[in-house]
Amino acid sequence: MLTRPLGTSPLLVPDLCLGTMTFGKQTAEADAHAQLDLALAHGINFIDTAEMYAVPPRAETYGTTETIVGRWLVRQPRDRIVVATKVAGPARALTWIRNGPPALDRANIRAALEGSLRRLQTDYVDLYQIHWPERNQPMFGQWQFDPAKERDCTPIRAQLEALAELAAEGKLRAVGLSNEHPWGVMEFVRLAEEFGLPRAASVQNAYSLLNRTFEGSLAEVCYREKVGLLAYSALAFGHLTGKYLDDPKAVGRITLWHEFGQRYSKVNVAPAVAAYAALARRHGLTPTQLALAFVRFRWFVASTILGASSLAQLQENLAAAATPLSAEILREIDALHLRYTNPAP
Repeated sequence: MLTRPLGTSPLLVPDLCLGTMTFGKQTAEADAHAQLDLALAHGINFIDTAEMYAVPPRAETYGTTETIVGRWLVRQPRDRIVVATKVAGPARALTWIRNGPPALDRANIRAALEGSLRRLQTDYVDLYQIHWPERNQPMFGQWQFDPAKERDCTPIRAQLEALAELAAEGKLRAVGLSNEHPWGVMEFVRLAEEFGLPRAASVQNAYSLLNRTFEGSLAEVCYREKVGLLAYSALAFGHLTGKYLDDPKAVGRITLWHEFGQRYSKVNVAPAVAAYAALARRHGLTPTQLALAFVRFRWFVASTILGASSLAQLQENLAAAATPLSAEILREIDALHLRYTNPAP
């Protein structure tokens, strides 16, 4: 397991991270704790969660994942575990979270973090992330910015000031972003430097063989501004395992909850998945190996988030992510990317 600094923060993180969003919905607590134990045994001491989880977000499972993680965390040496969680903003209209939540303002950010700390049974989180921007921007399968959707929102400086207060109180060690675009990352960095506020250490965005949009302008922004990418959805919600090629009704998040289909229902997704699966098999790899190794060993990826609904699935993913891809395979991947460019942005 490689360990890397996360941005300019004091955090050192392994290049694999355990995602937990299935805990409390697809994954029962005993299995969740077994996954956490297995990850730690493999040197993965970096755990990512969110107040919104479990997924899909529902009022009855709000906070469940953090609670499950907290009951495990309380038995661990706290200073050896890197815990990341997130504050939910108003963009997705999760009305059961703080009555909206109405904004990413000072009161909501404080209430969100203090709630997370109670559920996680800890005095601080290592990385506190804004789950998605409050402002108007395309996300989760949308691909065009629409000025007609502009709305009032909490200024970024005010969000950073709220986070600075919590950092000064020792409740968070570093700040991160999620589902962000280049303008947002630059604005967070600019305002942090101008006003002496917490600087974004990371951005957690989707990145996979089906969605390489990060490589455009965000890769340059993060390189020059020293912001690490925490890559999620490396398997594209199971599509890149190839399981839906053989059985379109195979059990998974896509078939269990159709709300996840927006990003992956576009016309070129199925042919792209088939092409990558065929490439993997020509080289004696499984589709899962190809997909996870591709993401893990990209130069701009600080850590790849592995999310599994079962212990067996996590074991498979850990083994699959182990070996870098050859230069020949990477050339073939790029050729397919030019044919099927970002089918699931």
